[in-house]
Amino acid sequence: MKLGIFVNTGKHIDAVTGITQAALKKGHSVIIFVMDAGTGLLANPEFTGLCRLDRVSISFCDHSAKEKGATTEGLPAEVVCGSQYNNALMLHESDKLIVL
Repeated sequence: MKLGIFVNTGKHIDAVTGITQAALKKGHSVIIFVMDAGTGLLANPEFTGLCRLDRVSISFCDHSAKEKGATTEGLPAEVVCGSQYNNALMLHESDKLIVL
Protein backbone atom coordinates (compact mmCIF):
# COMPACT_ATOMS: atom_id res chain seq x y z
CA MET A 1 0.00 0.00 0.00
CA LYS A 2 1.09 3.58 -0.65
CA LEU A 3 0.19 6.10 2.02
CA GLY A 4 0.04 9.78 1.09
CA ILE A 5 0.60 12.39 3.77
CA PHE A 6 -0.45 15.91 2.81
CA VAL A 7 1.12 18.43 5.20
CA ASN A 8 -0.20 21.99 5.11
CA THR A 9 0.51 23.00 8.73
CA GLY A 10 3.64 22.90 10.84
CA LYS A 11 1.84 21.55 13.89
CA HIS A 12 2.17 17.79 13.55
CA ILE A 13 5.83 16.81 13.16
CA ASP A 14 5.48 13.99 15.68
CA ALA A 15 2.43 12.65 13.87
CA VAL A 16 4.15 12.79 10.46
CA THR A 17 7.25 10.98 11.69
CA GLY A 18 5.30 8.47 13.79
CA ILE A 19 2.82 7.61 11.04
CA THR A 20 5.65 7.30 8.52
CA GLN A 21 7.61 4.94 10.77
CA ALA A 22 4.51 2.84 11.51
CA ALA A 23 3.66 2.57 7.81
CA LEU A 24 7.20 1.49 6.95
CA LYS A 25 7.14 -1.18 9.67
CA LYS A 26 4.02 -2.61 8.00
CA GLY A 27 5.83 -2.71 4.65
CA HIS A 28 4.05 0.28 3.11
CA SER A 29 5.47 3.15 1.06
CA VAL A 30 4.94 6.79 2.06
CA ILE A 31 4.62 9.81 -0.19
CA ILE A 32 4.73 13.18 1.60
CA PHE A 33 3.73 16.47 -0.01
CA VAL A 34 4.22 19.76 1.85
CA MET A 35 2.68 23.15 1.15
CA ASP A 36 1.46 26.34 2.85
CA ALA A 37 2.54 26.62 6.51
CA GLY A 38 3.79 23.03 6.34
CA THR A 39 6.81 24.26 4.39
CA GLY A 40 8.18 25.50 7.73
CA LEU A 41 8.95 21.85 8.50
CA LEU A 42 11.61 21.94 5.77
CA ALA A 43 13.91 23.57 8.34
CA ASN A 44 13.52 20.55 10.64
CA PRO A 45 16.16 17.84 10.02
CA GLU A 46 13.95 15.24 11.72
CA PHE A 47 11.31 15.88 9.06
CA THR A 48 13.59 16.18 6.02
CA GLY A 49 15.58 13.13 7.16
CA LEU A 50 12.52 10.99 6.43
CA CYS A 51 13.39 11.25 2.72
CA ARG A 52 16.44 9.09 3.31
CA LEU A 53 14.36 6.18 4.51
CA ASP A 54 13.64 3.39 2.08
CA ARG A 55 10.16 3.72 0.49
CA VAL A 56 9.66 7.38 1.54
CA SER A 57 9.51 10.34 -0.82
CA ILE A 58 9.05 14.01 0.04
CA SER A 59 8.18 16.89 -2.25
CA PHE A 60 7.08 20.44 -1.56
CA CYS A 61 5.35 23.27 -3.36
CA ASP A 62 8.01 25.81 -4.33
CA HIS A 63 5.41 28.58 -4.62
CA SER A 64 4.21 27.98 -1.05
CA ALA A 65 7.77 27.79 0.27
CA LYS A 66 8.64 31.15 -1.29
CA GLU A 67 5.38 32.72 -0.14
CA LYS A 68 5.90 31.53 3.45
CA GLY A 69 9.63 32.33 3.51
CA ALA A 70 10.58 28.71 4.16
CA THR A 71 14.24 27.73 4.17
CA THR A 72 14.92 25.47 1.20
CA GLU A 73 18.69 25.80 0.92
CA GLY A 74 20.69 22.84 2.12
CA LEU A 75 17.83 20.36 1.83
CA PRO A 76 18.76 16.75 1.15
CA ALA A 77 18.89 16.06 -2.58
CA GLU A 78 16.07 13.54 -2.17
CA VAL A 79 13.58 16.28 -1.20
CA VAL A 80 11.95 17.39 -4.45
CA CYS A 81 11.23 21.07 -5.03
CA GLY A 82 8.02 20.86 -7.01
CA SER A 83 4.57 22.25 -7.56
CA GLN A 84 0.95 21.26 -7.30
CA TYR A 85 1.74 18.67 -9.95
CA ASN A 86 3.60 16.74 -7.23
CA ASN A 87 0.50 17.02 -5.05
CA ALA A 88 -1.61 15.61 -7.88
CA LEU A 89 0.86 12.74 -8.36
CA MET A 90 0.71 11.91 -4.65
CA LEU A 91 -3.09 11.88 -4.77
CA HIS A 92 -3.09 9.68 -7.86
CA GLU A 93 -0.53 7.18 -6.56
CA SER A 94 -1.71 6.92 -2.94
CA ASP A 95 -4.10 4.22 -1.80
CA LYS A 96 -4.90 6.18 1.38
CA LEU A 97 -4.36 9.84 2.29
CA ILE A 98 -3.85 11.61 5.59
CA VAL A 99 -4.07 15.40 5.84
CA LEU A 100 -2.16 17.12 8.63
